[in-house]
Amino acid sequence: MSTPLPSFAASAAYGDAPGPVLVEPETRRLDGVVREAYVPPLAPPVRHGSLADLPFDNAAAVPGAVVLSRRSADGRWADVTAAEFAAQVQAVAKGLMAEGLVPGDRLAVMARTTYEWTLLDFAAWAAGLVTVPVYPTSSLFQIRWILQDSGAVALVTETVAQAAALGPELDRLPDLTRLWVIEKDHVERLAEAGAAVPDAEVGVRRGMLGPDTLATLVYTSGTTGRPKGCALTHGNFFAEVDNAIELLYPVFKAKGEEPSILLFLPMSHVFGRMVAVACVRARVRLGHAPSLKPADLLPDLAAFRPTCLLTIPYMLEKVYNSARAKAETGGRSSTFDRAAATAVRYGEALEARQTGTGGGPGRGLRTARACYDPLVYRKIRAAMGGRVRHVICGGSPLGRRLAAFYAGAGIEIYEGYGLTETTAAATVTPPLKPRLGTVGWPLPGTRVRIAGDGEILVAGGQVLHGYWDPGAGGVVPAAPDGWFATGDLGALDDEGYLTITGRKKELLITAGGKSVAPAPLENWLRAHPLISQCLVLGDRRPYVSALITLDTEGVTHWRRMNGKHPVPPELLVDDPELRAVLQRAVDEANKLVSRPESIRRFTVLPRDFTEWEGHLTPSMKLRRETILRDFAQAVEGLYAG
Repeated sequence: MSTPLPSFAASAAYGDAPGPVLVEPETRRLDGVVREAYVPPLAPPVRHGSLADLPFDNAAAVPGAVVLSRRSADGRWADVTAAEFAAQVQAVAKGLMAEGLVPGDRLAVMARTTYEWTLLDFAAWAAGLVTVPVYPTSSLFQIRWILQDSGAVALVTETVAQAAALGPELDRLPDLTRLWVIEKDHVERLAEAGAAVPDAEVGVRRGMLGPDTLATLVYTSGTTGRPKGCALTHGNFFAEVDNAIELLYPVFKAKGEEPSILLFLPMSHVFGRMVAVACVRARVRLGHAPSLKPADLLPDLAAFRPTCLLTIPYMLEKVYNSARAKAETGGRSSTFDRAAATAVRYGEALEARQTGTGGGPGRGLRTARACYDPLVYRKIRAAMGGRVRHVICGGSPLGRRLAAFYAGAGIEIYEGYGLTETTAAATVTPPLKPRLGTVGWPLPGTRVRIAGDGEILVAGGQVLHGYWDPGAGGVVPAAPDGWFATGDLGALDDEGYLTITGRKKELLITAGGKSVAPAPLENWLRAHPLISQCLVLGDRRPYVSALITLDTEGVTHWRRMNGKHPVPPELLVDDPELRAVLQRAVDEANKLVSRPESIRRFTVLPRDFTEWEGHLTPSMKLRRETILRDFAQAVEGLYAG
């Protein structure tokens, strides 16, 4: 059995206070600059047991507690108790064993964010297997590569179409001997197939596992070449989730209401998997939403009514821009803008009070916020289900202004930073002590160091043991000295808060020798309601420029509000009024940087970057080399003459 989490009463980190006593980071300086920050762990390390034990631990401790909710075909949510979930995990694990899968075998899962994903994860672990997530949107080449490289012996797809599309590749996958389809009820059939396997056999398999046992191979999104399989252990997940649960106590241990999380980010990404495990570990009601389309997601949010959401900045930007567009359509844009400005000031005042640099919102600001709450803020919260008070946000920087807006609107943002190699978060915003525009402190138990060239290095229990390399016989160490080089650039302030400044491999060096980090400019412009994506370029060029794509919904709204004829957005790329709006956005972004780093020219592309065409990874990161190749003519046009 796994080591239990400390309770509120038993944990040394908690006294009579409503949450943990935050421990300030220990910092080390070099030449007067903070180069390293460390936060001691809040949770003890797990010395024995595995993730496979969690459903059974829950069933033994609180059999009737609701730990998940399962969405039925008619859209209703049915609660699943700890005892019921453990029984389902046991049954499916026995089915996998009956099918001949042995400890250490790799089971690949290619599905959207569904209840079955989490069930298969825990069932596979209970059977001693290693799970391998595959994005449903991956190309056939990417799917084949992951299945070949991982040596997966079995694959579960969500749909018949996914299984059929893989048909021509099966001859190249000799290790893959079993294929199951969720929509054909094969998970239920697995449970039936294992009926003859004694329950004790699952106990034997679980007993073979420990914190150092491989739990999953998660393949990186591959922005710069072929994806690599990150070998994450059960201990990596425990180090991550146990400290996150203790630190983010308002999310996982809320008093006075039942905490719940609706997960809609891909389960194929480590971010979503980590939060699913954390919910099971902390017994927080977990739901799964397979579609990000507003027509599908909004009803799920309204029916499930989560207290916390897991998201990326792109979605928070879309929520804000959609709310602003709706207000403008109704002739209330000035009201929305005043409400937004009030929320930003209120969020910044809260930050000042919590960090000891100010007295908090004054009477006038509190009155203004109260007036705008029913007009604007409550509607934004209602769109998220009505009960959301917390959002865990990662993947890319959110930006200070938007973070302050949501804080002022009554939604606390926990912004974090991490990679697949760090089992998701390496840093996170501490409760009640935000530093807007940063990605917080090191997660408890984690060290963050800034190398001489600005690269972020991470050490801690959640850092992967290595990369999967079947040619080398298994796992090849990724951080032999204990420090993992992230490839990202950043800086630590005097109090240990981390700011991300760019990506090392994406650093541009202009012909004049100026180093330019494109991320701050790209993130700022991407938040504009008319802009979908932005790629800043200028490596070995005389100046910095940008490729911009249009947001279809935003441009359609702009066209209607400005009396333009109903034409597709791609026909508006040369519209002088639209370009004037975009130029103002570029001018605002340029205020973030010095003149040599500023965008001198930009071009609007007639189509968006898509994952389908290889321009974006499944986690919405830019594949720069592919974009520059496919839009080479537009790039050269930026430097012609």
